[in-house]
Amino acid sequence: MPSSNKQTKYIIVSGGVISGIGKGIIASSTGLLLKTLGLTVTSIKIDPYLNIDAGTLSPLDHGEVFVLDDGGEVDLDLGNYERYLNVTLTRDNNITTGKIYREVIDKERRGDYLGKTVQVVPHITNAVQDWVERVASVPTSDSGRVPDVCIVELGGPVGDIESAPFIEAMRQFQFRVGHDNFCLIHVSLVPVVGAVGEQKTKPTQASVRDLRGLGLSPDILACRSAIPFEEGIREKLSMFCQVSPKQVFSVHDCESLYHVPILLRQQGIIDVLTERLKLDKLTYTAEMRSEGDSLWAQWREFARRRARDLDQTTIAIVGKYTYLTDSYISVVKALEHAALNVNRKIKINWVEASDLEESSMHKDPLKYHEAWQHMCGADGILVPGGFGERGVEGKVLAAKWAREHKIPYLGICLGMQVAVIDFARHVCGITDAHSAEFRESCANPAIIFMPEIDKTTMGGTMRLGSRPTKFQDTEFSRNSVTRKLYGSVDEVHERHRHRYEVNPEIVAELESKGLHFIGRDADTGERMEILELENHPYYVAAQYHPEYLTRPLGPSPMFLGLLLAASGQLQDYLNGEDVSKDMDTKLKM
Repeated sequence: MPSSNKQTKYIIVSGGVISGIGKGIIASSTGLLLKTLGLTVTSIKIDPYLNIDAGTLSPLDHGEVFVLDDGGEVDLDLGNYERYLNVTLTRDNNITTGKIYREVIDKERRGDYLGKTVQVVPHITNAVQDWVERVASVPTSDSGRVPDVCIVELGGPVGDIESAPFIEAMRQFQFRVGHDNFCLIHVSLVPVVGAVGEQKTKPTQASVRDLRGLGLSPDILACRSAIPFEEGIREKLSMFCQVSPKQVFSVHDCESLYHVPILLRQQGIIDVLTERLKLDKLTYTAEMRSEGDSLWAQWREFARRRARDLDQTTIAIVGKYTYLTDSYISVVKALEHAALNVNRKIKINWVEASDLEESSMHKDPLKYHEAWQHMCGADGILVPGGFGERGVEGKVLAAKWAREHKIPYLGICLGMQVAVIDFARHVCGITDAHSAEFRESCANPAIIFMPEIDKTTMGGTMRLGSRPTKFQDTEFSRNSVTRKLYGSVDEVHERHRHRYEVNPEIVAELESKGLHFIGRDADTGERMEILELENHPYYVAAQYHPEYLTRPLGPSPMFLGLLLAASGQLQDYLNGEDVSKDMDTKLKM
């Protein structure tokens, strides 16, 4: 096995023509394929915006804010990295312009530059390179092995002003680490235009020309298109972009994103990377190779199930950012992972929470009735987290409907809080129960502000990151569905992102009426973390975000429970029956 001072290999993933072209999926898929060889892989995402982190960005503007174990609020692409590579990353795996400039300015204020003029080159570019090298050497798996390969995704398309310092840093970095340790994958667009659907290569040619003008030459072209390459397109791109035909890959639309690694492998990307980075000279054990082979067999089976015509289970997601589904990308992935692991295909009914409210019936009756139809027609209901008052009463109505009509329900963060508000109002008789987040002067708050949280500063001031939750030593908790789904353990570690919590003063009354808080924080025992309703097929909610730890081959227990209950398989599963007994290859659940 290589020593801890080995030279890590670097794969840089850049993008051209348009933003949102799929660099994150290409980066994650490449990392997964390297893991199937037995290599250890880590990832870094570079975001050129000035924000320190993604914590204060609107989900409707930038998609989901992903939370890491250490409390880092980062770009959603890091969620893809963790899910595909099954690694645990830190906030340092997400570089932003804000972080780099803050680090350099702090050094300047301390006098670390000894009076020199601080400039973009070399100080900013050196800071980027030093950061990448430092993070690339941090182990991300249980083995403690220093990563063999680090994949660095450059956010934004080549040519944007704000990404220029990072492009320059990578130009210098290729000489710092050496030719055999640096590979550049450029993701570009080959659009299909015209009535006959002709593929055009000019956008990719122009993008590569821009990249070369900045001092970087791609080793691999990953070309996004709606259809596979037409005859002659690969050769044309090879000739005008100065790469071998075997280094040009067609990344066309396929059945699902889980098929992208299969698509790349079929076209020979592993051979190209092995030759370019001399991966065959790395040494690793037979056990690591065996683990890689097993991973690939599991992944192929997972992708095969995604493409099969399985029985469908419908889940209604009642949210407030449903106009941009990337706002809930981890929730969607958690549902997909759970569904395929129990041999089902997931269908999501997106329900805007505010459309369920009575005011919507008068303002837009069509939306109102469609929203209720989508929710009532679902096999299960999921209410995810969110901030702000808009749509809260609609979420309360969703929790009430699921409770009264015995529909499987999963509440996450705010989804747990609205379940408590509903129960307090309609079962305990506290008719004015509400959250102090939305009614500061509420006489009977069911949800209160956590005393240690800063009310003035927004960024990074919530209860963030992985925290332990201890299951209570009560008869109901010991026999609860949630605890059984977690393997009957005493404690679980899940990731949090919240400022408000259940009011402990009303917990006794809630529990006396059948709403049990089976999990509380391990530190004080005063914070409610998991609730489960008695005499209900599946009515579960958590203050934490279980979706952040889902994996394709290891679904979140709470999401697994929702899919099992919604598909009528929960009791069979809890009784030890194999819910995917007709599958040739078993997934590791």
